[in-house]
Amino acid sequence: MVRVTDLEKALSFYGEILGLVEVARRDDEKGRYTNVFLRAPGDEVDMNGKRAPLLELTYNWDTEEYGGGRNFGHLAYAVENIYEYCERLQKAGIMINRPPRDGRMAFIRSPEGISIELLQIGSPLPIQEPWVSMGNTGTW
Repeated sequence: MVRVTDLEKALSFYGEILGLVEVARRDDEKGRYTNVFLRAPGDEVDMNGKRAPLLELTYNWDTEEYGGGRNFGHLAYAVENIYEYCERLQKAGIMINRPPRDGRMAFIRSPEGISIELLQIGSPLPIQEPWVSMGNTGTW
């Protein structure tokens, strides 16, 4: 679960930019919150035939600051080609905080400041520029 302060901005990031798909939404008038459940495309079930994990976004209707891990630690998201994926994210205006210098792993941050680890599916890709020469930006 990730707590978000701007649901539309979060859905734009996780949906339009990262490519996750909304599978359910629940508004709770009494509790004054909205839950939105997302999954990666093709992740209806996991490799054991069980329901795949979902990302739950929780939007509390009343304003609250989330700091010190109250919103989350980090997410991990596997991608088909980490170089192409990071290039697409950069073109969408997303900062790559830890570039995929090793062809295997990168880190970005969500609009809420949550660290997201991007992992290459399968073996690492061959090391290549411009990624191998890029330094870290900010924290990840």
